[in-house]
Amino acid sequence: MDGVDGVDGATDSFLIEGAQVFDGHRFLPPGVLLVVDGRIAAVGTRLTPPAGTPVIAAQGGTVLPGLVDAHVHVHPGALQAALRSGVTTELDMFADPALVRSLRRQASSDPGMADLRSAGTGATAPGGHPTALVDRGLLAPFPTVAGPRDAEAFVADRVAEGSDHLKIVLEDGATTGRPCPSLTADTVRALVLAAHARGLLVVAHALTRAHALLAVDAGVDGLAHLFVDEPASQEFLDAAARRDVFVVPTLTSLAARAGRSRGPALAADPYLGPGIDRGQRALLETDFPVGPGARADLDIAMSTVGRLHRAGVALLAGTDASSPGVAHGVSLHDELDLLVQAGLPPAAALAAATSAPAVAFRLDDRGTLAPGRRADLVLVDGDPGHDITRTRAVRAVWRNGRRATGPQVASAAGPA
Repeated sequence: MDGVDGVDGATDSFLIEGAQVFDGHRFLPPGVLLVVDGRIAAVGTRLTPPAGTPVIAAQGGTVLPGLVDAHVHVHPGALQAALRSGVTTELDMFADPALVRSLRRQASSDPGMADLRSAGTGATAPGGHPTALVDRGLLAPFPTVAGPRDAEAFVADRVAEGSDHLKIVLEDGATTGRPCPSLTADTVRALVLAAHARGLLVVAHALTRAHALLAVDAGVDGLAHLFVDEPASQEFLDAAARRDVFVVPTLTSLAARAGRSRGPALAADPYLGPGIDRGQRALLETDFPVGPGARADLDIAMSTVGRLHRAGVALLAGTDASSPGVAHGVSLHDELDLLVQAGLPPAAALAAATSAPAVAFRLDDRGTLAPGRRADLVLVDGDPGHDITRTRAVRAVWRNGRRATGPQVASAAGPA
């Protein structure tokens, strides 16, 4: 492909031919996809491109919308690592606002970085999670929410900082064995009302069934994790479906929390491994710290995913990247694998990483392969409709029609 498809960034117009197409919802037969000036112009079985358009022969591959990781925590280098693995958009759920602004400025002009949306500073109780990271020098000091009266001012400050959505942290340490203060139900309700009044989506961190139900009853738009302490009750399933809440299970992170980290296996993966930089490899090989009495069972979350899917609840693929045992980019492929193991058909798992997060987070310009959408694309070798792990065999990645370069892309065999 090199020399004809814009690997050097020289062109953002091209035709991909011969690849199977996953359009964000379903698999289509092998055909052609035309990109003009960084936007998808047409998808079909036969197209006549403008004269001089580079043609990429992609027989034996599958072209997908750029993947979206719906739960990350960014740091310098994260967006480059994400893009190398086909993740073209990351949705951050708690990070230093100054860092977020810096990374977004860089990504706006650097086609080698994933796009970014962020909650900036999340809402947590004084002394609550993740304030311990401040003491360890891993996070800049941030404001907290002492009670309902603080909600409106807290949300207003997040809007002023440029937050795209609001993250609410409901965490008492029950699943980690590290007790900490948590927000009250009245405070959560006040935060939701203040955020919705300003047009912000609200996503809640909840790792216990009780906290998840509290968040749903308070009117949040989505859950940033699934709970791991008790099996899902019918009350929770009914409430999630009735209120049209989306859920980001983060199974690959929950596996690490439950002492079943999949990070080392990812680091050794023949497709993903060669493109993992030193920092991301260190994350994959770090054990999740838990204290005495921790209650975390991955099987509970896996069972709940299947039940939510059958109930029609929207599931979004997210990893909690930057947490121990999880890395940017590569871990989203593991999340897809776990979603399929939990009972989702491959097409539904891929929708959870493309069209579903685009809809949930109002990203109207991406997530599907349709005329007018951004040409955020991933070309993989093989058919992930039959084997979801084929998403790991990345041939090429484009963001806004510009071909990305990097170790992960270069490590996989490309089409002729």
